[in-house]
Amino acid sequence: MSRAKIVTFGCRLNTLESEVMQTHADAAGLHDAVILNTCAVTAEAERQARQTIRRLKRENPEARIIVTGCAAQLDPEKYAAMAEVDRVIGNAEKLNPKSYIGTADEPVTVTDIMTVTETAGHLLDGFESRTRAFVQIQQGCDHRCTFCIIPFARGPNRSVPLARLIEHVRTLVANGHKEIVLTGVDICSYGRDLPGAPSLGAMTRALLDAVPELPRLRFSSLDPAAMTEDFFALLSREPRVMPHLHLSLQAADDMVLKRMKRRHSRDDSLEACTRARAARPDVVFGADLIAGFPTETDAMFENTLAAVNEMGLTYLHVFPYSPRPGTPAANMPQVPKALRAERAGRLREAGDVLREKFFESRVGKTVDVLIEQDGQGHCPQFTPVRGLTDAEPGSIVAARIERAEQSHLIGRLIGCVAS
Repeated sequence: MSRAKIVTFGCRLNTLESEVMQTHADAAGLHDAVILNTCAVTAEAERQARQTIRRLKRENPEARIIVTGCAAQLDPEKYAAMAEVDRVIGNAEKLNPKSYIGTADEPVTVTDIMTVTETAGHLLDGFESRTRAFVQIQQGCDHRCTFCIIPFARGPNRSVPLARLIEHVRTLVANGHKEIVLTGVDICSYGRDLPGAPSLGAMTRALLDAVPELPRLRFSSLDPAAMTEDFFALLSREPRVMPHLHLSLQAADDMVLKRMKRRHSRDDSLEACTRARAARPDVVFGADLIAGFPTETDAMFENTLAAVNEMGLTYLHVFPYSPRPGTPAANMPQVPKALRAERAGRLREAGDVLREKFFESRVGKTVDVLIEQDGQGHCPQFTPVRGLTDAEPGSIVAARIERAEQSHLIGRLIGCVAS
C-alpha cells in the first residue's frame, strides 16, 4: 500500500515529529500527499524548502502538497500563496491526528504557538529500521538568543511529565530499541514548568531507575549554562549514559556570546568540559559553532578557534553565520560573507584534526557497538564502526578496533554483549 511522502528538513526534533506525522497521515489515508516538515533556522533553510516544494510538485503533479514545520508556523500565508501548496498547518496541528482527516479543511490552520501548553501527546511504538529511538522530553524555548527565530516557531518551554516518559521508553525498549536519545528544543530547561521543577539530571536518574532494561541513553544538544550538579553526578554514576555530550556553544568569545545573548561565558564552557571529564574520563564532546557572527573581529574568532583545542572538541557542527530576518542579529553590522566562510573552514579543519587524533587513539582497543545495519553501528562515544558483518542488527557487540578511516573505524567482531 502506498504511503504519504514525508520530507523532513532541519533538526532531530523534526525527524521525530515526522515519524508521528507519517503515522497520522497513513491512518487518515493520505496516500497521495506529500508533506513537507520545514525548518526556519536560517533564511537558506526556508529557500531550500520553497525550492523543494516546487520540485516535488513538478515530479508529482497529482499529489496534494501539505506544508508544516517551523517555516510554515512563522509565515503561513507565504506558503499558502504558493501555487503548488494545497494546505498549511502549524507546529501544534502537525501532531494532531485530526489535522490529517478529510480534504476539505481550511487551507491554513495555524495556532498561535505562544499560547500552546501541551507537548508530546503522541506515543510512538518504535522507529522504522532503527535500533536507536528519539524521545521528546520537552518542547519550545524561553530564551531569546539574538540569532535565533525558533522560540517564535516552537513556543514556550513545555516539559513532558516523568510518568509519560517512562511509559514511552518502556514501550520502545519492549519493541527492541537498545538506545534512547532524549531530545527537544532546549532539553536543559526540562522540568522548570513542572511541579517541583525537576532538573534534567534528576529526571534522567528517575527514568533509568524505572526502566532498568534500557541499555544505553544519550542526550541531544546541551546548554553549558544549565548543566547542573545532578547532571554531572548522573554522568559519573550511571554507565548507561553514553560518554558523548553535544554542547550548544555557538562561540567561545565572551563579547560574541554577550551579543548573542547566550547565558554562558567562555569559562563556563571550559568548566563544563572539565567537570564532565572528571565525572567520566572517557567522555568526548561535540559542539555547535557559528563562524562570523555579526561584529566578530579576528581576535574574537581566534578565541573560539583556540577553544576547540582547549576544550578538546571531537565532533564539530560548524555553520557560517546566516542572517535570519526577524532576529536582532540580522540588524547588527555583518561580517563579510567570504570571511564567514573562511572562518568556518578553519574551525572545521581544527575539528578534523582532533577527530582524526581521537579515531587513531581507538585503534587496538575493544569497544561495545550497537549494530544498526549491514555490520555497522556506533560505539559509546558515538564513533561509527564498520566491518562487523556477522553481527545482527539490534545487538550490542564487542569489537576490537583494527584501523581508523577518515569518517569511521574498522573493527573485528569479538562477541555479543546483548541481543
